[in-house]
Amino acid sequence: MRSSLQQELIASIRNIADYPKPGIMFRDITTLLGNPRAFRRAIDELVHPFAGTKIDKVAGVEARGFILGGAMAHQMSSGFVPIRKKGKLPHDTVRIAYSLEYGIDEMEMHRDAIKPGDKVILVDDLIATGGTAEGATKLLLQMGADIVAACFIIDLPELGGRRKLESLGVKVLTLIEFEGH
Repeated sequence: MRSSLQQELIASIRNIADYPKPGIMFRDITTLLGNPRAFRRAIDELVHPFAGTKIDKVAGVEARGFILGGAMAHQMSSGFVPIRKKGKLPHDTVRIAYSLEYGIDEMEMHRDAIKPGDKVILVDDLIATGGTAEGATKLLLQMGADIVAACFIIDLPELGGRRKLESLGVKVLTLIEFEGH
């Protein structure tokens, strides 16, 4: 990827100090989403490596993963699967508990959203410690998904999330990196 694209994406992200707690630098992609050029370029860059590949579903993690995943699924002519926080889906679900940087939570998806062997791309805005992405990956694997890749706009490499997914055999694609938390 060209450094001009990386610079454009970095410039389009708002940094909020001490959120959600002191010492954390929150990387807010809502400003990237509101910038038509940056949003389009980010989606194009996330989709490009899979050109010519049949992808059955794009699975997006609540909430920003819904926005990115919906755009990717549309561009790839794939279905979209929401992975949501516990209690938000109305039909028969499967659930998994996972560790967050700030505690423990549960996520779920509809039991019929993925068929065994479906080729799936997992997407979210950021990978930090990898707890959420690892939980979503394990949930998809439990349903029999063939996870082609996990895609993120931002990687915080010092926190080790990428390594967690790679240790599960998942290819990880990120567009930019930030140091620290």
